[in-house]
Amino acid sequence: MAKPKNNSSKSILEKNWMTKSLEALEKDYWGAPDSDSHLVKTCHQLRKKQLKDFETEDLRIMIGQNIGLPYLIPLAIEALQENILIEGDFYEGDLLKSVLTSDVDYWKDHNDKWIQVGVLFNKNIELIKNKAREYDTAREILKEFKDFEKIN
Repeated sequence: MAKPKNNSSKSILEKNWMTKSLEALEKDYWGAPDSDSHLVKTCHQLRKKQLKDFETEDLRIMIGQNIGLPYLIPLAIEALQENILIEGDFYEGDLLKSVLTSDVDYWKDHNDKWIQVGVLFNKNIELIKNKAREYDTAREILKEFKDFEKIN
């Protein structure tokens, strides 16, 4: 993924941040996973991966776990600008759903990103509504957006 065009998050100040891992950026090293869970192991591995190498599924997983949001939400927004219903390994729109349901405190602290997601969603509302006629997951996304709008 390319570097986000609009990167106004205050927490992303380091030069060349896309070539760094979440561990390096946050200066927080978790060590070995304390569980055999696939999800726990995956999150530990992804914290070591350079951000420039993150794929949609990586973003979905980490954002879904509320890990590294100041760094990963801007990447997710960039991906969603290209395709609002981009999908990881689950279903069309799974990244968008992870973004919409991520930590409320993040959105309260990053109002600029909250506005960006809202504008992006509304720009694509007809596409999402059309998908909602066919798929439960798109209907869920519409519902999640209503909750998302109430945050700020």
